[in-house]
Amino acid sequence: MILMAKEVSMSTKYDPKQVEPGRYQAWLDQKLFKPNGDKKAKPYSIVIPPPNVTGKLHLGHAWDTTLQDMIIRQKRMQGFDTLWLPGMDHAGIATQAKVEARLAEQNVSRYDLGREKFIETVWKWKDEYADIIHKQWAKLGLSLDYDRERFTLDEGLSKAVRKVFVKLYRKGLIYRGEYIINWDPKARTALSDIEVIHKDVKGAFYHVKYPFADKTTFNGKNYIEIATTRPETMMGDVAVAVHPSDKRYQDLVGKTLVLPLQGRHIPIIADEYVDPEFGTGMVKITPAHDPNDFGVGNRHNLERINTMNEDASMNANAGKYEGLDRFEARKAIIKDLEDQGYMLRIEPIVHSVGHSERTGVQVEARLSTQWFVKMEPLAKAALANQKTDDAVEFVPERFENTFEQWMNNIHDWVISRQLWWGHQIPAWYHKKTGELYVGEEEPVDIENWEQDPDVLDTWFSSALWPFSTMGWPDEDAADFKRYFPTNTLVTGYDIIFFWVSRMIFQSTEFTGHRPFEHVLIHGLIRDEQGRKMSKSLGNGIDPMDVIDKYGADALRWFLSNGSAPGQDVRFSYTKMDAAWNFINKIWNASRFVIMNLDEGTRAQLPEKAAWKLSDQWIISRLNHTISEVTRLFDGFEFGEAGRALYNFIWNDFCDWYIEMAKEDLNGDDQEAKKNTQNILCFVLDQTLRLLHPIMPFVTEKIWLSMPHEGSSLVTASYPTTTAEYDDPTAEREMGNLIELIKAVRNSRAEVNAPLSSAVDLLIKTKDDQTKRVFESNQDYIERFCHPKKLEIATEIKVPALAVSAVITGAEVYLPLADLVDLNDEIKRLQKDTKKLTAEVKRGENKLANQRFVANAPTEIVAQEKEKLSGYQEKLTATNERIKQLKAEL
Repeated sequence: MILMAKEVSMSTKYDPKQVEPGRYQAWLDQKLFKPNGDKKAKPYSIVIPPPNVTGKLHLGHAWDTTLQDMIIRQKRMQGFDTLWLPGMDHAGIATQAKVEARLAEQNVSRYDLGREKFIETVWKWKDEYADIIHKQWAKLGLSLDYDRERFTLDEGLSKAVRKVFVKLYRKGLIYRGEYIINWDPKARTALSDIEVIHKDVKGAFYHVKYPFADKTTFNGKNYIEIATTRPETMMGDVAVAVHPSDKRYQDLVGKTLVLPLQGRHIPIIADEYVDPEFGTGMVKITPAHDPNDFGVGNRHNLERINTMNEDASMNANAGKYEGLDRFEARKAIIKDLEDQGYMLRIEPIVHSVGHSERTGVQVEARLSTQWFVKMEPLAKAALANQKTDDAVEFVPERFENTFEQWMNNIHDWVISRQLWWGHQIPAWYHKKTGELYVGEEEPVDIENWEQDPDVLDTWFSSALWPFSTMGWPDEDAADFKRYFPTNTLVTGYDIIFFWVSRMIFQSTEFTGHRPFEHVLIHGLIRDEQGRKMSKSLGNGIDPMDVIDKYGADALRWFLSNGSAPGQDVRFSYTKMDAAWNFINKIWNASRFVIMNLDEGTRAQLPEKAAWKLSDQWIISRLNHTISEVTRLFDGFEFGEAGRALYNFIWNDFCDWYIEMAKEDLNGDDQEAKKNTQNILCFVLDQTLRLLHPIMPFVTEKIWLSMPHEGSSLVTASYPTTTAEYDDPTAEREMGNLIELIKAVRNSRAEVNAPLSSAVDLLIKTKDDQTKRVFESNQDYIERFCHPKKLEIATEIKVPALAVSAVITGAEVYLPLADLVDLNDEIKRLQKDTKKLTAEVKRGENKLANQRFVANAPTEIVAQEKEKLSGYQEKLTATNERIKQLKAEL
């Protein structure tokens, strides 16, 4: 049933505050975001990258989710059985750090509360920020199925986490061991390599004497020189190493040194880890405080002496420095080395030092007992899967190399975290025997067991997100069977390592399939100067503030058109002004159309026999735009799709067709008026459908204000192409007409002859076909060009004092004797020849490129040949006109 407009009020200016409120709730009330339940329809699913419950969403989240919403809205309209599953991540260390910071403001620590009460506090935080995120999702217009919302700590996902841990453990891929790990002394937890950010900081090489324990001398001295950037770790030194083939030190291997300030004897050993070219070629070995030294220590059975506590203060192994903070200890040790004659010199340097991604403090390499995932077999299986038909397709393709490089060079993954918020490791230790039990459920006699206090790295659970949210490990779960593997993941390039890679290898291991067919990688949002947005720079932008000022649709339009896949985008208020301006153009054009519709108008095309040239042209242009936008959406080229829509709406529909339609709307021919009204209504309807995935609020408002079928654009049919509507002839002829009108307008502007003043217009056509087109559309020429006298012929006597222009298939002359200076006219035409010559050269070069001719689609090559021919023709005609004018001088 076709419904007339329910909402007829449209203000003279687009105001998002009048358009957006209440619209989202109406969609939810109608349950429009749920799968359609049509088992014959092809399923299409996306799982949202779960935002951390650490705070409000930023512009990057808005970009990420807008792209997903555009995809799912289009697929829903195309008849797919769509599921966009929402959810949030508990975010382990990040959330715990936020809550501890809030407690610290009240002079309370987690240890004051105890584990149980602290976790209760974090759950309250989670509820608070989940509510904020829900409101932000609503403000953005995200078409999520909230009935399926998940959280990484809910019971279903926790069950999946335990299942995966136990299976990997029993397969020998999870193990517990003492290793050097990255340690965050503020959060007091282990970190994986990719949770460490390296920053350049000022430091120094401290050149220290290490005396021989006996009367040995080297280069006439009773000591060797060791350079270190970490004197605070010296109390943990257990050896000095040289390279086995370094002839300088071969006689020293096996000798004994005295550790400065401590007095302990340590050996000189030979190990291939040492770089003979770096520094002196001699390095101190501290196995408990350096990952490379840890390896050396293992090879030589060296003692591991840990000199630091969990908070990076010095412990009893540091001797007199016990209790000092690591940096205070450094100062004290440097002073003692200087006072006791051990310090040779201090050389200032700037070096790269690891910092915790979450707390910002300098990371320590610390000896610790942790749980690890053995990565090599999982990585190999994931890489092998990429060579099958089940491979994940990266968009842009270059990011697959990033994935492969990381997987080929992967280290074992430390998955235990010394936190309280998260999935507690499903491992128990017998209180009496120390026996280890790992299982999905706790031991039956739980009173005799104590659970491992550590929790799992938050990425361990989020790596399971695409399938755990669908009901896995129940492989008979309806959603798992219907919607997994998912179709598309949208995320930023900054978490390919953290998340994308882990989802791929976990999904390959536990489901035997890729987690998603495509992974669309976008860049980062930067400020106008190209800087990353950060608190320290104070250049962050709250997307909700942008929406308050411009509306969600304007923000979504900017985000969808920001850049090509994989590229960063710069935010600017100038771009937001342009986005709002475009929507205002759509609004006003729609308002004009709706105001000029009659009661019987429908969004249906009249019989084709009744179409005029302008009708044939706009329907062909619409058909082409539908084809382009659909193709570009399928290829995730949203910026290009936006450009195609913009050009069609602003140029073809608003600037030309609507203006030409006014002839019929204001004329006396009622049949022509009715046909034009129906075509206007049809084109507007189809355009709104094309735009809806990008700007859902304003398109829905306009659509409900005009004749429409159905209750919402959300579930309306997406436009499809109709072969018979393609009309290259109409597009060419209308193109000629538009080119003519533009040429006349430009010529008038050149000599300051306003449209309000009637002037003679002479059009010399190259052939009868062009003459026929112009004659049959004489009404448009008279309306848009305002000629006093109009002459269209293949042979025309051209006056010398005339402004001229060369267009496709014709030459245009405006006799303006009082306004034309022949020298100025010649200069103007010479400028035109430069432009035309450049276009001819560009076209010739392009067609001379055999790779382009061989690989480009046939129609594209044909278009280039046609364009070249047109430019060559215009260049010839322009040069002829210059010759004529010069002859008149």
